[in-house]
Amino acid sequence: MHSLSIIADTPDSAEHLSRSLAPVFATHAFRRDRLSQARSTKYTVVDIDLANNSSFSDLRAWLKQPPANRVVLFAVDDGVRHQAVQAQALGATDLVPRPLDRAMLLKKLVGDIDALLGDAPIPANGQSAGLAAGTTALQSIFAAACLGTPLDPTSIDQAGGTAVSNIEDDGLVHWIDIVRKHHGQTYPHCLPVTGVAVAFGKHLGFSAVDRRKLAMAGLLHDVGKAKIPVAILEKAGPLDAREVEVMKQHPILGLEALQDVPGLAPEMLDMVVHHHEYLDGSGYPHGLQSNKLSDFVRLMTIADVFGALIERRSYKAPLLGEAAYRLLESMGDKLDRHILRAFRPIAQMARA
Repeated sequence: MHSLSIIADTPDSAEHLSRSLAPVFATHAFRRDRLSQARSTKYTVVDIDLANNSSFSDLRAWLKQPPANRVVLFAVDDGVRHQAVQAQALGATDLVPRPLDRAMLLKKLVGDIDALLGDAPIPANGQSAGLAAGTTALQSIFAAACLGTPLDPTSIDQAGGTAVSNIEDDGLVHWIDIVRKHHGQTYPHCLPVTGVAVAFGKHLGFSAVDRRKLAMAGLLHDVGKAKIPVAILEKAGPLDAREVEVMKQHPILGLEALQDVPGLAPEMLDMVVHHHEYLDGSGYPHGLQSNKLSDFVRLMTIADVFGALIERRSYKAPLLGEAAYRLLESMGDKLDRHILRAFRPIAQMARA
């Protein structure tokens, strides 16, 4: 989890900045006169009255603390040179003009979005071209969602096509093995789900166009999590009731991020917003029942749950495909029984 400290003159100012940046960082807001209580973090935003030089020595000393190479943004009034000079003397690594803009702050803080996501690159060789393309697309997607900037439909479509080719040429087992070997913790779920969905679509005889829709939906289905606070996404223990409700908003947030992107098929958007729906109406976000759920959604729901079960995480070992399949069977009327039976040969491909 990436933490960010906010130093401000007033509680209201600190809290406003904290709310703005919390979906991306775990924020810790402090008033200027309570600097001794402030956490020393890699990322810091300072929004204070630079004409008031009280406690400047304390602030300068605090900013010299580890960690090294920290990013320290100072808010300054545009065109006021003495504020810029003062901020730099105090230890600013960059300046942001008032009024503070969220997108500008995030760009200044994270620069290349990889710095925030902390992802391990996948080698761009012939055996992992699909994963390299998928990872690049995911970085672009999540960065755009965080910053509120438009997504590039062409790169998403190309990534979907490359993923389909790679999965079908080398097989699902190879895809999952490469994900586990080379991939970091940022996208531990989207890439396996993409592989499972595409392999299952081919097994069912879906057209090339429809398999591409499945690949794109696999890459995009959790993009709404870019808008969920990091503290909830990375919480070590169980989520409380309020946090669960926040987490359940991610399909809606994903649809909001994607609905204005030109060229995305309606079926793909349907999978993004409804991949947590169950046939018995117990899913979310809309509580839809079977007559409202397309075959695409039913397939993606199975791929999503199965992908979570076979993932390798720091706190759990991956399940073997057969064990994961038995858990899917135990979900009863939540999943489409006919589609699930057809899924068994795909499930048996997954190994620990």
